[in-house]
Amino acid sequence: MKVILFGATGMVGQGVLRECLADPQVTAVLAIVRQSLGSLLHQGFAGQVNKLTEIVHKDFTNFTPIEKELTGYDACFFCLGVSSVGMSEAAYRLVTYDLTLAAAQTLAKCNPGMTFIYVSGESTDSTEKGKVMWARVKGATENALFQLPFKAAYMFRPGYIQTLDGIVTKVKLYRAFYAVIGPLYPLLKRLFPKHVTTTRQVGLAMIRVVRQGYGKKILGNHEINEIGS
Repeated sequence: MKVILFGATGMVGQGVLRECLADPQVTAVLAIVRQSLGSLLHQGFAGQVNKLTEIVHKDFTNFTPIEKELTGYDACFFCLGVSSVGMSEAAYRLVTYDLTLAAAQTLAKCNPGMTFIYVSGESTDSTEKGKVMWARVKGATENALFQLPFKAAYMFRPGYIQTLDGIVTKVKLYRAFYAVIGPLYPLLKRLFPKHVTTTRQVGLAMIRVVRQGYGKKILGNHEINEIGS
């Protein structure tokens, strides 16, 4: 399996990257990044980075210049995303909808046999008509992705994601949140098993869904944990 990964420097993307590099059936990983992975390549990836290539690409609204380098892949794991806190709907839509579709449309053209997996979020609004801005935009993004001519498309809707393997989020607000909530994860898992997952389970579930397929196109924490355990 050859994989393209977006968001490799983010919290979820780091977890997915680790699982891809650890899986012997994933033979190549292409990380599309705005800034080089740099020191991340040396954080627990020893002996595995030989199958990782990165393309530093500044303009995520236009992937035409690198189209030739995006062909021949079996899957795309799209883990790129931002918090909607403090953002207008127009700004959030640009990052969430426009950039995702720019990448997906190019990949669908270059790899019609590809499986595309998009990391959305719990409570995403498929109707696109609800009161919660981020949920509407995520819903619109999911709906648009389902219309593209991929072999298959799956939407992952995780809730709380516990970081493992030394992964640390880059967002200061989230780091503070995890410093408080992280130690409570065993309790959260016991009390709310359908609403929590881990970076490791998300990565494993993505790989297995590509390899085996799945009967549902939208997967919440319950399905992610079931597949990724």
